[in-house]
Amino acid sequence: MELILRPPTAADEAGCRALPEQLLADGSWEELPSTVAREAAGIDLAPGRVPADFLLAEVDGQVVGRVSIRQALNDFLRTIGGHIGYAVGPDFRRHGCATEILRQSVTRLNALGVDRVLVTCDDDNIASARTIERCGGVLENIWQPSTDPGNEPVKPKRRYWIG
Repeated sequence: MELILRPPTAADEAGCRALPEQLLADGSWEELPSTVAREAAGIDLAPGRVPADFLLAEVDGQVVGRVSIRQALNDFLRTIGGHIGYAVGPDFRRHGCATEILRQSVTRLNALGVDRVLVTCDDDNIASARTIERCGGVLENIWQPSTDPGNEPVKPKRRYWIG
């Protein structure tokens, strides 16, 4: 299996629409390529956003998942989100796609000078925890969400460092 990570193009819309909604980026498809390019360059970032690459994962011409590679951490990402957020479509799970997406994402961050990469997952997501550990992740802690009434409910997160 050769998996490649690449930016989305207008031609990807149909293939991406076949993936579950949670795997897609927010916003309209028409705006996606320009939004992706601006965020990667750190131009006109919305409040709370950091420079990030949004890439599709493709195997044999078929989109199998996506990844957001954040080039820096803000308070939220340092606590909950991490440098890398990835997802694989249900039909492509258990084929090594997640491991390869994460491996390539860590390599990209290392090339940008990020030596220690934070990756998080829900505490009950055993498959993701194993993927992170296969890629060299070392568990730092399990973050417990606040019980403050103003916060949205968030599951406990496993926080791993790679590198």
